[in-house]
Amino acid sequence: MQIIVGIIIILVLLLVMEIYREVHCFKRTDYTIASEKIRVPENEEKRVIFLSDMHNQQYGPANRELVMAIKDAKPDLIFIGGDMLIGKEDVDYEPALAFVKEIVKMCPVYYANGNHEQRMKENPEDFQYSYETYKETLEANGVFFLENETYNFSEWNVELKGIEIPLGCYRRFRKGELSVEEIKERIGEPDLSAFEILMAHNPTYMKEYQKWGADLVLSGHLHGGVVRIPGVLGVISPAFELFPKYSGDLYRDGNKFSVVSKGLGTHTFHIRLWNPAEFIVLHLKSCNS
Repeated sequence: MQIIVGIIIILVLLLVMEIYREVHCFKRTDYTIASEKIRVPENEEKRVIFLSDMHNQQYGPANRELVMAIKDAKPDLIFIGGDMLIGKEDVDYEPALAFVKEIVKMCPVYYANGNHEQRMKENPEDFQYSYETYKETLEANGVFFLENETYNFSEWNVELKGIEIPLGCYRRFRKGELSVEEIKERIGEPDLSAFEILMAHNPTYMKEYQKWGADLVLSGHLHGGVVRIPGVLGVISPAFELFPKYSGDLYRDGNKFSVVSKGLGTHTFHIRLWNPAEFIVLHLKSCNS
């Protein structure tokens, strides 16, 4: 019996050590996205960093480790998929602000909000720190915010959209409704001749985003499912849905792609297990490249 108890204690200690390690480190994940719609010269690519769900996390002083890793990836563009800060009443967003101000020095940065930024924006009276000040400061430093807006990269036939879905779609225990028509009301019709990239923070509505016309959906929000079954899927979503389908990976359905980031940070429950934090490098190519 003592041997069994000892083994259990050792296993628990190993799990605790692994959780601590994963909460304090990150990895780089590379995905290649090729489409005949993307106009990139043969044997060339557009390299895009996709960041999501940092939640004020810091990797080294002033996030130097993460900043240097992103710089080493030599991005052409950086896309932010939301939740860089923590949207709680008295939590300062200075770590997120300083980080984004640093990476915009490398290349253009396009920022779509997650539910944390959005609730600060829509309910400013509930928060000590101002979302508008956060946004205005980053815009003054050159960051492009996409709040139900579009940026057109006409030279490579790509449209980038950022959508804010209703906050009711982030409720716990039950899924809110989001129709394709409501998506159209927020961001308009897709350009079917262009490669449509949609930054949509919550991957729960992936089928609706694809029905709208997205060629590539970039999401986050689920933190990889917190605990992952290695090589399979995440265990639980922030809405307490078990085994969410789109918890963190590259998914392909015909000629449509979706990339769900496992995120760079945590909040409230600081747990990751077999689920290291990540930043994503997208290699966008034409099918002939």
